[in-house]
Amino acid sequence: MTDHRSVDLGETRLAYRVSGPPDAPPLVLLHALGESAADWDAVAPVLAQSLRVYALDLRGHGRSAWPKDCSLELMRADVLAFMDELGLGRVDLIGHSMGGIVAYLLASAQPRRVARLVLEEAAVLRPRRPATPARPDGEPAFDWEMALAIRKQIDDPDPAWSEGLDRITAATLVVAGGAQSHVPQEDVAELARRIPGGRMVTLPVGHLVHAAEPTLFTAAVAAFLESEPDARPAPQC
Repeated sequence: MTDHRSVDLGETRLAYRVSGPPDAPPLVLLHALGESAADWDAVAPVLAQSLRVYALDLRGHGRSAWPKDCSLELMRADVLAFMDELGLGRVDLIGHSMGGIVAYLLASAQPRRVARLVLEEAAVLRPRRPATPARPDGEPAFDWEMALAIRKQIDDPDPAWSEGLDRITAATLVVAGGAQSHVPQEDVAELARRIPGGRMVTLPVGHLVHAAEPTLFTAAVAAFLESEPDARPAPQC
């Protein structure tokens, strides 16, 4: 059973979905740009068999607040505040694309808070030629101004983001989508190399790995999580 909840974090409010045994180790899921917690629906029930799964709507997305200020750093701060509010001292963390960037920014800034890290189709960021994305038809389920602000950051990334990768202490699996993905696969591979002890698996189905092949994705993630035991105490919330 999945519960739909929200939490007030002072300056903003985050909506989230929670499932799995209340006393199981916590797993936090962070979606890609323009998506929401619902994007994990195909894989969350499988992961929730043995984990307490928290799928967030990041700021500017879905049912969460759409504040005027949006950045990858603010999203990282929101996730940390969410963890603090719910008493999640140390978590496993999975992020897809933009959510993967937020995840590795968190793991590098607060390495003790992340036990195991899965980065799906995230990459080391390099400056690139800016391109204005086409606005979707109708009303998108995310803040369009937020999307433009995040795209600007990704086009011109802070060098400190890559420089901080060596501070990550979490066991890390990088999931690549192969040649069908629009993300440069050499940059995905470099992300795995730059993180101490990082490893990479390629599931050649394109950028939307967990959506295109949920069974393959959950099998790879479950095998990784099971092979990297964590001695943290179980959460009480």
